[in-house]
Amino acid sequence: MEHIKDCIAALREAAPEIDIAENELMRRHTTFAIGGPADLFVQPKTRRELTTALAVLRERNIPFLLLGNGSNMLVADAGIRGAVVCTSELDEVRVNEDNTVSAEAGALLSRIARRAQRSGLTGAEFAGGIPGSLGGAVYMNAGAYDGTMAGIVQETEFVDGEGNICTLKGDEHGFDYRTSVFRKHPDWTVLRSTMQLQNGDSAAILDKMNDFAQRRRDKQPLNFPSAGSTFKRPVGHFAGQLIEQAGLKGTSVGAAQVSEKHAGFLINRGGATCDDMLRLIELVQNRVREQFGVELECEVRIVK
Repeated sequence: MEHIKDCIAALREAAPEIDIAENELMRRHTTFAIGGPADLFVQPKTRRELTTALAVLRERNIPFLLLGNGSNMLVADAGIRGAVVCTSELDEVRVNEDNTVSAEAGALLSRIARRAQRSGLTGAEFAGGIPGSLGGAVYMNAGAYDGTMAGIVQETEFVDGEGNICTLKGDEHGFDYRTSVFRKHPDWTVLRSTMQLQNGDSAAILDKMNDFAQRRRDKQPLNFPSAGSTFKRPVGHFAGQLIEQAGLKGTSVGAAQVSEKHAGFLINRGGATCDDMLRLIELVQNRVREQFGVELECEVRIVK
């Protein structure tokens, strides 16, 4: 652990105000409420602190994981060796004169959607109920109902693996179903994105957001920790429908359970471990493969 102590000293020297914790339990920072301790938990409050922290970690060959709201992540019970860099404090949202909204990596999608609505801008309503942050949403091209990030993201500023500040525009994002160019470059770090929206009526936009929110409350197990839809949508099918048809609603492994409300959601009923959830994921995949010949691909990012 001596290298961790050296790294902390270097971080403190380079960015004296940066927040650093040791052995921080990741279950406190993921919507699954699962995950063991990270050796280092680094929480920059400014863009300079973020880029400085990344440089220090790279210089010392300390592996690091970027974390936003932890909404699409299953972390191992043993935790994470190296560092977790959490962007949640980098959450500025700015509405611009050209009907665009710019947001930092840690800004929650719900907050971005609300700011757009209050400014009479339409196009981000789909994001209002997604419990993620901008950086993760761009990374995985998050979407719901009638929209995806691919439909609104115009430009993204990021730090590459060498510490250079770069910009992607339009098709350079490489957006596809639940993926982007950032998945192919895990050493890239989203700093900020600009989203192109359109003029709309604030009241009508709010009505649409409220409708989406009600649909979520009606259909999804929002009262239990989860990572949203656990599996990607297989071509020609719906994952939740296949899981339900396989008779798996309510099936449990330890405290991990296939939701009785929506079979596409695997939930933590309280005290579930990563091992419980992984075994349940495997059980569901095997049963659906055996009964329907369909491979369910996990949408959740598994960090071991």
